[in-house]
Amino acid sequence: MTDRPRPAAGLLVMDVDSTLITSEVIELLAEHAGSRARVAEVTERAMRGELDFTASLHERVATLAGLPESVLALVAHEIELSPGARELVADVQGRGWAVGLVSGGFVELVAPLAASLGIDLFRANALEVADGHLTGRVSGPVVDRAAKAVALREYATAVGVPLERTVAIGDGANDLDMLATAGFGIAFNAKPVVAAQADATIEGRLDAALALPPLAR
Repeated sequence: MTDRPRPAAGLLVMDVDSTLITSEVIELLAEHAGSRARVAEVTERAMRGELDFTASLHERVATLAGLPESVLALVAHEIELSPGARELVADVQGRGWAVGLVSGGFVELVAPLAASLGIDLFRANALEVADGHLTGRVSGPVVDRAAKAVALREYATAVGVPLERTVAIGDGANDLDMLATAGFGIAFNAKPVVAAQADATIEGRLDAALALPPLAR
C-alpha cells in the first residue's frame, strides 16, 4: 500500500494572459495574421465583460486561419512574464503551495510556460491544426468563465486543499467566477468590473500579492 501524497499547504491559481504574462497571446498570433487591431478590440471588450467570451474567442481565432503551425514557436519567444511572476511562484512553491494556471488562451503556449515555472496544473484551449496550418477553430470545449471556476475546484481537490485555502489572481471578466470561487480573489492590473468584485487589487508586480493576508508570511 502506498502512502497518499501530503496535501499542499495552499493553492494559488492564476489566469495567464495579461496576468502571469504581459500580453494577450491571441494578439501576438494575430500580428502574424495581419488581424491584430481587430482582435485587440474584441479582446478588450470581452475582458470588460461586454461580449460573451466563447463567441468572442471563436471570432478572434477565425482570423488565424491559414497560419503555419510554426507560428506557435515564434510567438512562444515573444511571451514575457509579468514583473514579479517568477518571484511569486517560487515563493509560494517554496512554502509548499501548489500553483495552477487556467487560461482562455492556448495550451500549445501555456504548457511550455507552465513547465518553465515548475507548474504541472494547467488548462487552456487547444488550437485545431490540419496539414500543418491553423484552421481558425479551437478543438474541444472552450475554457470560459465557468470552466475557470471548475478548474480551480478540481485543482483544489487534486492537491487536497479546501477552497478557503485557495487564492486566485486574474484581470478580466472571464476570471470573475474563479475569483469568487477561491477563498481569496485578487484583481491584477484589472478591468474595473473585476477590481470592483475582487477581495483585493494589486498593480504593477504580481509578487505584490505576497503582502496580502492569505500569502503574507
